[in-house]
Amino acid sequence: MADKLNVALLALDIAWAAPHANVRAVERYMEKIGTGADIVALPELFTTAFVQDKTLLMQLAETNSGPTVAAVKALAQKYGCAISGSFSACDDDRSHVYNRAFFIEPDGRETYYDKRHLFTLSSESEIYTAGNACVPVVEFRGWNVALLVCYDIRFPVWTRNVGHRYDIMLVAANWPNARGYAWEHLIIARAIENQAVYVAADRSGTDDYGNYDGLSQIYDANGYPVGRQLQDMPVIIATVSKEDVMKARRRLPVIDSADAFDFTCLAK
Repeated sequence: MADKLNVALLALDIAWAAPHANVRAVERYMEKIGTGADIVALPELFTTAFVQDKTLLMQLAETNSGPTVAAVKALAQKYGCAISGSFSACDDDRSHVYNRAFFIEPDGRETYYDKRHLFTLSSESEIYTAGNACVPVVEFRGWNVALLVCYDIRFPVWTRNVGHRYDIMLVAANWPNARGYAWEHLIIARAIENQAVYVAADRSGTDDYGNYDGLSQIYDANGYPVGRQLQDMPVIIATVSKEDVMKARRRLPVIDSADAFDFTCLAK
């Protein structure tokens, strides 16, 4: 079991509706990051950004066996790291599209989570289908890793770490600077209340919803920023410690007093 985990997040400036170009950009950055990271976190919808045209979106959406996941698997294997993010996914008959988070391990193991809370101020809730499963947790190199997507962080019950289910949360996002104050404080609050490392992997650049630069960060289990940016790259790195997470929990065992919630209704 590893006490230390090296995490890198890539605040990619996503080219709109251009999967091949975005995958190539990730490949170039991965070459620079190299083999030093245990986890590389990509932003939400990293291959397309947010596409409002449902016809175009259905053309861009891929199954889990499509080229996006295949490319991520190849990179994870090549660099010996796990890679997270989200992409526009569809079922085999292309009848529904999901904002699907992924966690791909170097040995090819896959974990997926379909975004549960679809953003109401955009057309996301009209063209995407909400997920019907709870936040997944997967064991990786001695850490319990969980996945969220963007708007999910506004819902603290959804992220509640009852029983210390997870040690690190990977949040893929397209969260604009116009709501940056909320983003920063929500992420910090989630890290503090759940006593877990939070990796806030926002995109960079600009789209129809605004500017995105400067909101990505890695926070420790006390809510303090611990990431540093690599020179001349939209990459933030940090080494986080499992023992530091355990110390925070021993010092103030707030989870022991947390309310329990039952999400079995989601399966109905």
